[in-house]
Amino acid sequence: MLNVSRLLCVRSVFLCLLLTAAGSTAKAQTSQNTALSRQLSRIDLGVGVAGVFNQSSSGFATVNGKPNTPVNLSPGNTGGALVTLRYIVSPLVGFEGNYGYARYTDTFTPFGTLPLGGVQQNASEYSFGYVAHTRKQYFGVNPFASAGLGTTVFRPTPGGGLALPEQARASYYFSIGAETTVLSPHFGIRAQYRQVFFKAPDFLTNYLTIQQRTTSYEPGFGFFLRF
Repeated sequence: MLNVSRLLCVRSVFLCLLLTAAGSTAKAQTSQNTALSRQLSRIDLGVGVAGVFNQSSSGFATVNGKPNTPVNLSPGNTGGALVTLRYIVSPLVGFEGNYGYARYTDTFTPFGTLPLGGVQQNASEYSFGYVAHTRKQYFGVNPFASAGLGTTVFRPTPGGGLALPEQARASYYFSIGAETTVLSPHFGIRAQYRQVFFKAPDFLTNYLTIQQRTTSYEPGFGFFLRF
């Protein structure tokens, strides 16, 4: 009888250990799932279209061996795309990474001298920034503002790029806008206005080097997915 009692006692202890371990594992898994869900809820991916309106600028370059020749840069206006990945810690603390794309032609024209024609290019923006939202909505939308820096790479196209090399320029931007979720907490729409500042490209060619800063104005609209 003593052996049977000991056996029953051992079995009871073993069963308690199994139940405790199972409960701890389930609790840990629940805690991990909650932490993962909380982190994913801070991430959203935005995709949108934007108008790209480029500012003209003027400077002086060496053209046909003549230094200090006035040169005008007239970039074309076009439509582009913008992809943004955000990580929002709190309404006032967030971070974003951007990829922007547009194709347009930079027309360089010396005043009263040989016209140089245009350089068709693919312009790609890679930037990182800080984003802040208001703590509450206004009229059903949540305003935000962001600013950051990165680089814009100008890649002349094979057909219209005059065989010029690609060039990267440091870029700085700011944006303001508003967003709201629709149909689901995981889906929303976003409208914004961005302004990107960079030095005018010269494609490593002295007769296009005007040493001037220029700006792109980019109103845009799109949607975002929140995980």
